[in-house]
Amino acid sequence: MQAPIIPEIAALSRAHPGTISLGQGMVGYGPPEAVIASLQSFGLDPAHHRYGPVAGTDALRELITSKLARENGISLLGRSLVVTAGANMGFLNALFAITDPGDEVILPLPFYFNQEMAIRMVGCAPVTVPTAADFQPDVAAIRAAITPRTRAVVTISPNNPTGAVYSEHSLRAVNDLCRDAGIYHISDEAYENFVYDGARHFSPGAIEGSQEHTVCLYSLSKAYGFAGWRIGYMTIPHALVPAVEKVQDTNLICPPVVSQHAAIAALQVGSGYCRERLVELASVRALVLDELAKLGHRIEVPITRGAFYLFLKVTTDLDSLTLVRRLIEAYRVAAIPGVAFGASAGCWLRVAYGSLDRTNAEEGARRLVQGLRNLAA
Repeated sequence: MQAPIIPEIAALSRAHPGTISLGQGMVGYGPPEAVIASLQSFGLDPAHHRYGPVAGTDALRELITSKLARENGISLLGRSLVVTAGANMGFLNALFAITDPGDEVILPLPFYFNQEMAIRMVGCAPVTVPTAADFQPDVAAIRAAITPRTRAVVTISPNNPTGAVYSEHSLRAVNDLCRDAGIYHISDEAYENFVYDGARHFSPGAIEGSQEHTVCLYSLSKAYGFAGWRIGYMTIPHALVPAVEKVQDTNLICPPVVSQHAAIAALQVGSGYCRERLVELASVRALVLDELAKLGHRIEVPITRGAFYLFLKVTTDLDSLTLVRRLIEAYRVAAIPGVAFGASAGCWLRVAYGSLDRTNAEEGARRLVQGLRNLAA
């Protein structure tokens, strides 16, 4: 199993002071003021210091239920809601609930490395399938990869690492395929609020009849600017509740009560908090794309319309990890090597622009362009 790449690149960056990170995926803004204000009263109630319900507090669950209906078109009729310590925990919960060692889980390429690692950790095999030229799911390739050991197909939209926003047509096709094959569709929607240029996020959980085979994962880390607070949630078929609650009780006992308290205040502010910041984020995105365009034939940058990532192919004889090391050592700019996402054919980099203000983004992009101009063919 591969080592976690984010800590590795972070350590290399710290060893070279002044490095600007276009690596880890998070936003640069913090949580709403109302969230910070809400914490002033946290701890006054003795119940705040005790274990909470394994699936989350009623107050938070009610707010999430309303949000799912309003923004995702998802009803909890036939499905259940579990609050988690982030979407990554939701993914691991799902794997423990639906797989046995030796089973297979299908991942479109490039995959999110933590998910590939989680599949291996539970003793299962990640089965990778190619995507279309625009990183959209290739439903025929997914269908061909299904075997008697397949337990789930994973989709991430908006996508990490590519930024692709999957079309409603593609997601419906994958969901129908999973239903017909008797397997689960795990839909990771952590970046649901981050779409540009008229793109629209679609939740497979909104599909009629999807409640028995669809698991949807969500996170508050990105939209509300508190990635380190570790809070998210998942919707699951009723049939999976006993297994998921066993897993969550064993690993976590309950979602962190303080983070749930913060999440209540965040959801009361609403996702408009994120949308107000998308204008600046879109401006940074445009700036980075303009800088990268200066490289011409040296790189390919498929234009995607979601998350805060660009996944670019570099014309070079270097492998992606060596290229990233040289960019940090010589040019003080960090990216994430594509090999961590399963992109081993050619040299790919994931460039993240969400955590930078305009000034740092401009300087980071300038350094990246300078480095690639000298290191690429």
